[in-house]
Amino acid sequence: MSSGPVGLTGADRIAAAFAESGKRAALMPYLMAGFPDLEGSRRVGEAYAQAGADLVELGVPFADPLADGPAIHAAATAALGAGATLDGVLGVAEALAPRVAVVVMCYANPILARGLDAFACALVGAGVSGVIVPDLPVEEASELGEAMGRHGLALVPLVAPTTPEDRLALAGEAARGFLYAVSVTGTTGERKSVAVEEVVSRAKRHTALPVAVGFGISTPEQADAAARAGADGVIVGSRLVRAAAEAADPAAAVRPLVEALAGALR
Repeated sequence: MSSGPVGLTGADRIAAAFAESGKRAALMPYLMAGFPDLEGSRRVGEAYAQAGADLVELGVPFADPLADGPAIHAAATAALGAGATLDGVLGVAEALAPRVAVVVMCYANPILARGLDAFACALVGAGVSGVIVPDLPVEEASELGEAMGRHGLALVPLVAPTTPEDRLALAGEAARGFLYAVSVTGTTGERKSVAVEEVVSRAKRHTALPVAVGFGISTPEQADAAARAGADGVIVGSRLVRAAAEAADPAAAVRPLVEALAGALR
C-alpha cells in the first residue's frame, strides 16, 4: 500500500506540495538513492524534508546517465558499486514518502525491464508520487503515461530552451503533476549563472500545471532569481550531491544548504 496520505493519488500529492509549500516556489532537492549507501541516502532525504523541502527528486542510479553531469554521474557509479538496486531505491522512497512527496528520476531501461504496469505498481507500493524519465521523448511516452495514469501517478516531461513550440505543446498536454523546465542545454551541474525567464515563460504558455526549473541552479540567489522569473518550483541537484560526497556526515552537510535555499524562496 502507498505510504502517502490516505485518499490522495500521487498526482494529487504533487499538486498539494506545490500549492501548500508556503514559498514563492516549491523546493525540490535531488537525492541519488544509494549514495553513499542506501541508509545514508535515506538520512540525506530526511534532512532535506526537515530543512524545508516540499518534494524530493529521487534518482535511480544508472550506469549510463546521459542527462547527468559529473557529480551525479559519480554518485550513481558509487551507488551501483555499493549494491543499490531498484528495489533498494524504492525502500528509500517508502521511508521518505510519509514526510515529503517523492518523484523518482529513472532512465527508461529499468522501467522497460520491469514492465510498465509492474513498475507503476511498485512506485505506488513505495508511496512514490510520480516519475521523470529523461531519456524518453515525449512523442514516445504515451504508453508509460497511460500506465502511470492508471495508478494515479504523474509522468513529468522535460522541456529545454531549445524545445520547439510544437514539442512544448505536446509536453504540456502530456504532463501530469508538473512540467520540468531545463534551464540550460546540456547535462546537470553547477553553473555560475543561469537565465530561466524565457524557458519558464514558454513552458507556462503550454500548461496550467506548475513549472519547476532545474539544471544549473545551485545557490540561494539563483533559486530566488528562478522564483522571481515565475517558476513554481526550483530543483537543485549537483550542489547537494557534491556536498554529500565531500562530507563525513552527508546528512549534516546538506541540511544548512537546503535551509538556505528554502529561506531564499520564502
